[in-house]
Amino acid sequence: MPDPRPVPSCCMPQGGGAAREAPLAPPARRGSGKGMARIPGGPFLMGGQDSHTLRADGEGPVREVRLSPFLIDIHAVTNDAFRTFVKDSGYVTDAERFGWSYVFAGFLPDHLRRGTPSPGPTPWWCATRGADWAHPEGPGSTLDRRHDHPVTHVSWNDATAYAHWAGKRLPTEAEWECAARGGLEQRRYPWGDELNPDGEYRCNIWRGHFPQHSTATDGYHGTAPVDAFQPNGYGLFNTVGNVWEWCANWWTTNHGEEFTDPRGPTTGGAKVIRGGSHMCHVSYCNRYRVAARTANTPDSSSGHAGFRCAITV
Repeated sequence: MPDPRPVPSCCMPQGGGAAREAPLAPPARRGSGKGMARIPGGPFLMGGQDSHTLRADGEGPVREVRLSPFLIDIHAVTNDAFRTFVKDSGYVTDAERFGWSYVFAGFLPDHLRRGTPSPGPTPWWCATRGADWAHPEGPGSTLDRRHDHPVTHVSWNDATAYAHWAGKRLPTEAEWECAARGGLEQRRYPWGDELNPDGEYRCNIWRGHFPQHSTATDGYHGTAPVDAFQPNGYGLFNTVGNVWEWCANWWTTNHGEEFTDPRGPTTGGAKVIRGGSHMCHVSYCNRYRVAARTANTPDSSSGHAGFRCAITV
């Protein structure tokens, strides 16, 4: 059954709130395995249960889940790849149809920040007119020097449309977590339990005092190239930090008895999104961990949400 609990809103501001799944025509092509990693399948321990676990998010209990083999992109879909999709298909994203998307206030010039509404308890978000995947900070902004950064301002509907066009699909939440762990068992991050082992930065998150000051000591204000930092044991880049990644599942915190290729509820009000982003900071959002999870309505978009694709093998 869908989880009736309201979806967390501090990390992912909600858009129009439409819980719809757009109808899709048959895929135009068979997905290529180029740029994808093969995950062997079999059992793994899903979920988390340590001092960092956010119990209200349904991170636990830790449970053994068995998956069939699958392929998954080694990195998030880039701005260049999404541009190719748009040119080929003529697709119009939800943000473009609505005429706005959420942008972090600190990334906006003063003339756009002033008078732009913020959603409730998260004043660092601005519902910015003209913000979309090609204009990440609204009118006047471009993708210059960000061709290899992850596409943002894409909703779950947009991510699903891209995946379908590419002959792929979005990963299930279980597939995403298994791949993100990189073969490690019950570690906090894709590389182990220490955030900065031996002082080395391994992911793109907020460094400094959120939301007033970012030191960018990991090298990046905002998004980073999709292949920044070291890959995990399966060869996947940035499975935590950089951008949140949409998954196929409807949100629930009631994981039930589905332990083989789990797909979760058949209906719901929000879709799962995983991995944290460049805006995550321990002071308010410790969700840049492989077990961490949140969700949003399928039409919502923001400057810190993207996706990667999967293929059944």
